[in-house]
Amino acid sequence: MTDYEALRRRVEELEQRTWDTQAIKDRVDKLAEEGIPKKILKREEVVSNKKQILDRVQRRAEEYNFILKNCAQGTALALMEEFGLGNMEIIKALTPFPGIGGTGEMCGGVTGSLITFGLYFGSNDALDSESHAPVIMRAQKFMALFEDELGHLLCSEIQEHVIFGRNMDPGGGEEKMKAFAQAKGFEKCGLAPGIGARLSAEFIISSMA
Repeated sequence: MTDYEALRRRVEELEQRTWDTQAIKDRVDKLAEEGIPKKILKREEVVSNKKQILDRVQRRAEEYNFILKNCAQGTALALMEEFGLGNMEIIKALTPFPGIGGTGEMCGGVTGSLITFGLYFGSNDALDSESHAPVIMRAQKFMALFEDELGHLLCSEIQEHVIFGRNMDPGGGEEKMKAFAQAKGFEKCGLAPGIGARLSAEFIISSMA
């Protein structure tokens, strides 16, 4: 069951947080310049450090959402960095994904996570259609957990019922985007990327156990 009071407290913390903007920007610049480092994930090490990894990926998704001003990119970058997946071209491709083209549809915390599911759980053989079903089943389980955690899957509904009390509709034009930014939307909306990235990381780690 969704704990709306706990979510609102988290939104308030994000609104009031002092962001180390330069450090976050430097980290993104390094990833853009050098690429996302590949990793050899050691099961025992990852599983034993699960709590630390979940906390880190949640925090970084919030930070990347804030600095990139893009929930889908922020979610995916935090996960890709943590698990050594993909490249920055994928982050570029996610540019229009917040609210699915700014229409208020699927939250970027979901779409950014699903991109990562494809990278981690998908097959390297594009013709291996039999590998699709297990990944899709994981995606559906993740989406159900995300909805249970946040109460909603759609950007507009998360804004209205969890974050602002109304749909700010930042994709609705320059003035609405300006109002969204003035309402600390890029700070507060880190909630969904943080939760999405944390849940996704938990799926990945659980698959190793």
